[in-house]
Amino acid sequence: MNKKSLIQKAAASPHIVWSVLFIVAPLIFVMYYAFTDKDGNFTFGNFTELFQASYLEIFMRSVCFAFLATVICLVIAYPIAYFISRAKPKTQKILIMLIMLPMWMNFLIRTYSWMALMEDTGIINSFLGIFGIEPIHMINTAGAVIVGMVYNYLPYMIIPIHSVLSKVDGRLLEAAADLGSNPLTVITKVVFPLSIPGIISGITMVFVPSISTFYISQKLGGGNFDLIGDTIERQFQTAYNYNLGASMSFVLMLLIIISMTIMNKYADDDGGVII
Repeated sequence: MNKKSLIQKAAASPHIVWSVLFIVAPLIFVMYYAFTDKDGNFTFGNFTELFQASYLEIFMRSVCFAFLATVICLVIAYPIAYFISRAKPKTQKILIMLIMLPMWMNFLIRTYSWMALMEDTGIINSFLGIFGIEPIHMINTAGAVIVGMVYNYLPYMIIPIHSVLSKVDGRLLEAAADLGSNPLTVITKVVFPLSIPGIISGITMVFVPSISTFYISQKLGGGNFDLIGDTIERQFQTAYNYNLGASMSFVLMLLIIISMTIMNKYADDDGGVII
């Protein structure tokens, strides 16, 4: 037993070291800079500065964009996940692979591809021009940023929902139909409640990266829509105000933890697996 325990500890050591170096240590640095000034003195000034109207607007915009992207992903992903879960096992594997296939490409390449599609002289407007339709201005708009979020994070909504729906016993659906339920009632009264844990997981996996993204807003928004991630990056890259950047990171981290806690509570109340 002791020998086995030693082996288990030795096997776990690399993971512990990795977690300390790349998770715990960065968080400690963020907290240090967030609660100190440039001279290293303890202060809450970095947080009070965030109450300026410009920063509050950025936080609200980030939350709104992330919320819209998450809702759109859910609306699109749920029927897709349901359709895949009802297919044959071999077909499910193929469809899931096709959904994940774009994720194998670099994130930057995928974003640049959308720039080529939505530019005023891009592929979409060039195609519309064939039919004499005037170019539609899509790039450097809020809609373009949200489209970029939806495209990049949609698989993160589909996969967990499909994972739950594929485990739903088909006999439950047959029983509901035998008891007189129409297809819509079966979905709303049987399938949807059982898929709540997958929905909660999907919402978390889409909302968290959406609220903290910065590259999508820079390229598809043309720098016209500052999000929290953009502002944090600017503090570290150009303004060199590490203390303010760390305080923003700390607040963003709290927002993410709060949202995940709320979502986990609902998942737990519905009998789902805690994320």
